[in-house]
Amino acid sequence: ASNFVLRNPVDSYVQHTSDMSEHEVNTERVEVESRGVNHVEGGWPKDINPQEVEQTIRFRKKVEKDENYVNTIVHLGTLMEHCVKQNNAINIYEEYFGEEETAELEDEPPSAKTINVISKLTPFFDVLLSKRDPNVTKRTATHLSWHPDTCKKLAVAYSSLEFQQNMKDMSFDSYIWDLENPNKPALVLKPSSPLVTLEYNPKDSHVLVGGCYNGQMAYWDTRKGGLPVEVSTVEVSHRDPVYGAIWLQSKTGTECFSASTDGQVLWWDIRKLAEPTESLVLDITRKGLLENALGAVALEFEPTMPTKFMVGTEQGIVVACNRKAKTPPEKITSTYSGHIGPVYALVRNPFYPKVFLTVGDWTARIWSEEIKESSIMWTKCHLSYLTDGCWSTVRPSVFFTTRSDRTLDVWDFLFKQNGPSLSLKVCNEPLSSLRLQDNGCVVACGSKLGTVTLMEISSGLCTLQRNEKTLAAAMFERETKREKILEARHREMRLKERARSEGQESEVQERLVEDPQEVLDRARREFF
Repeated sequence: ASNFVLRNPVDSYVQHTSDMSEHEVNTERVEVESRGVNHVEGGWPKDINPQEVEQTIRFRKKVEKDENYVNTIVHLGTLMEHCVKQNNAINIYEEYFGEEETAELEDEPPSAKTINVISKLTPFFDVLLSKRDPNVTKRTATHLSWHPDTCKKLAVAYSSLEFQQNMKDMSFDSYIWDLENPNKPALVLKPSSPLVTLEYNPKDSHVLVGGCYNGQMAYWDTRKGGLPVEVSTVEVSHRDPVYGAIWLQSKTGTECFSASTDGQVLWWDIRKLAEPTESLVLDITRKGLLENALGAVALEFEPTMPTKFMVGTEQGIVVACNRKAKTPPEKITSTYSGHIGPVYALVRNPFYPKVFLTVGDWTARIWSEEIKESSIMWTKCHLSYLTDGCWSTVRPSVFFTTRSDRTLDVWDFLFKQNGPSLSLKVCNEPLSSLRLQDNGCVVACGSKLGTVTLMEISSGLCTLQRNEKTLAAAMFERETKREKILEARHREMRLKERARSEGQESEVQERLVEDPQEVLDRARREFF
């Protein structure tokens, strides 16, 4: 009973007839077929067998030529209406008067409209499913990936990221959950080392790529079972856990790239995982030295910008890169500094790719590619650490963040700027990961103890509001202009300060170098 998970709501149905691909009924000598409805007055002639397709077609053509065919339909109309009504099912959960509610809100501004929609459509979230790590020793749900076609399956990577906390009996397994049959995993993935990241291939939903805790890369074909098809060798893999792995837009659909805290970005072709096809050291001094490299914890790639990608680092710096640059130093194009801790999430806005979201330390920040000095918008500092974040796939002004105090925040900056529009306690464990379905209606949250909670979002938060794109674009543009003005002012002040300090240095005389023993004696006297 302790392992039993309540499902709410529970939909059940009873069907007293067996399902068939093609269903036909002959009621009172009237033939009802799935291809259409044909009525025959007086039934079938004795010399024609309704089971024979050719005889049926021939007789149907003969009847259709009859001048009384239309009259026959009229006479049998009442009877057929009764026959069809027998097979009608009523949807007792159907929503009524939705169009009237939408019509009332059409003339209101989007901010007021959002308030009304949110206040009427309750609850905001409906818990569809909550699944725990099946193992006795619980591990963190480090990464989530939705099935690209059906969105009925969710791949979850499980691993313990606590330093030297791996126990002997800790499982290495990760799972693919089927939402229609959630009692047990649809497939158990068995890597050689715990998976930190796991991603479905958008071009082939049977293939997944995973990054391991020991730095290796592996890929699975679900048609071949839970063992990896191929694993990269330790010598050519990352030296640290692989925190990001993303599929590339290629003709073959087999190329991907990965990033790790060892300071490297590696490109792979899963047809040949013996060695990476390309590599980049994240040394922002552009010397290409691995000892100077920044450790990567977040990776971002936008298919509409096939040569560009971004990396979030442990040091709080976002590194923008261009894969097609001629030399390795030129591949690092720019950096963005704003966080004082690791950048746990890095995502471009799906509507405005030049705007991206970062989550780290106690804040979430929105950046414009044009502004390098600071972000254009940011949230207040929370009391607890932020662990992940993502944009809404249907509304350009909405994004989600998870916190270590078990809370999921929904931000809508067109509706409210100084706080989240909605905060929800998801479970009794710190949240660690977040992933939104492509349709924007279901969000999955993973916790530190391996619980994955799926929630359905109310239509008020996943329906594009009128003029929302225009208003969001105007706000991004306005904040970008404001930051440009401030950046220019700061640059001017720095130049003045530098000129002033250089003038003072020329006037200051060099002080005599004191003997270290004299300095020590004076310090001792002052101390006592």
